Amino acid sequence: MHRRAASTTLATTLAALAALLALTTLTACGGDSRANASGGGDDKAPLEVWVRKPPGSPTEKTHQDLAAAFTKATGIDAKVTALFDDFETKLQQAAAQKKLPDLIVNDTAQLGTLVKQGLVREVRQSEIQGGEQLVPSSWEAARAADGKYYGVPFSAQTFALFVRKDWREKLGIAPPADWDQLDALAAAFTTGDPDANGKADTYGYVIPGTTKRGYLDWYFSSFLWSAGGDYFTGAGKDLKPAVDGPGALLAAQRLKNQFCADKSVVPGAVTTETTQAHPLFETGKGGIYLTGPYNMARFDKALGKDAYEILPLPAGPGGRSSVLAEGENTYLMAGSKNPKGQVKYAEFLIGAEGQTAGMAGDTAGNVVRLPVNPSVRLSDVRQDTRWQVFDEVYRESGRYSPAVKDWTPFRQASAEALNGMVADCGSNPEAVLGKLAGAFSAELEKQGAGS
Repeated sequence: MHRRAASTTLATTLAALAALLALTTLTACGGDSRANASGGGDDKAPLEVWVRKPPGSPTEKTHQDLAAAFTKATGIDAKVTALFDDFETKLQQAAAQKKLPDLIVNDTAQLGTLVKQGLVREVRQSEIQGGEQLVPSSWEAARAADGKYYGVPFSAQTFALFVRKDWREKLGIAPPADWDQLDALAAAFTTGDPDANGKADTYGYVIPGTTKRGYLDWYFSSFLWSAGGDYFTGAGKDLKPAVDGPGALLAAQRLKNQFCADKSVVPGAVTTETTQAHPLFETGKGGIYLTGPYNMARFDKALGKDAYEILPLPAGPGGRSSVLAEGENTYLMAGSKNPKGQVKYAEFLIGAEGQTAGMAGDTAGNVVRLPVNPSVRLSDVRQDTRWQVFDEVYRESGRYSPAVKDWTPFRQASAEALNGMVADCGSNPEAVLGKLAGAFSAELEKQGAGS
């Protein structure tokens, strides 16, 4: 998740303001970067590329290899810097210092914030060679609330259930076909001693339930949609909150029951983010984890491939499964000295060579989870057929976060409301969602999108 709501602390707010002021100067000096792409700038100026990956990780190495291959193909030097913690804050600091990188590869969920802060330039699909060949839905991840595009799709991903198959089979339970069966499996993992150690030390659900970066809303969104709920109704400037509707209430009540009635969630979930949640699954604390394909390599190493299985999220009360789709875009930053080089780098990453190398076979170095270029067949690059589950979920059930001017405050408000609800077992989900809908209304009005 890699779903990334910005901090609401005063320091971050001031950093954002500084970034806005800096970008006013940047764009004034550099002019319209999109226009420069066809005629201005220094075509040989080196490119600085930031990627949101842990330094020293296999994923950083893959990005380094991609940059080297780009340089070999084009003669344009490209330097990759891997940053992970506080990526967005460091980006704002770079803007304030007038030292923005030329490109960043970052989550699709950051689109609205980057556009709002003026850090990225508009991209026209016709400007990108090969852009018309991409999976059409992937471009939705680069489209902002104004209908324009401010990034180039690079990688897609969605989520599925990682389930301890060995535990399930030991307890003699079939794979869950609906949400009731899924909750029953979680309860059995909690009370049935599936690891046979004679201790009550296992649980059903692993949930990254912290408010940091809006993680709990990131987790909840798939259940919200699958229950027939939604964040908004309407479109454009006529949006209205729907987060207190019947489907949303059903999903919220179910989440609270897991924490408070069934007690089938690994303890401490309300302060757990994804980097802390992963070990809870691989060390046998919890047996059901909705997460992405990037975890297969580490879980294979820790548990063994035969110990767990990957299952699509069963259809919810809404009659279908609708799962959060995410991924990463290549963002062309404002004020670059080499706008043509920016475009060439984005084009290289979506080409067959870039997509294939980015997939990194079946290794932990993959930075392209699901290719956005349909000419690159998943089965030709990866032998692990489990990837097909994610590919099918993405194409059949994937759904991106709402295209509003800035999704971050909505995600953060939702995460805080849900976190407070599950942390207080005396809470009233209907009242919680009603208050959240009021916060959504205020934010919509603030963004000029409410009716």
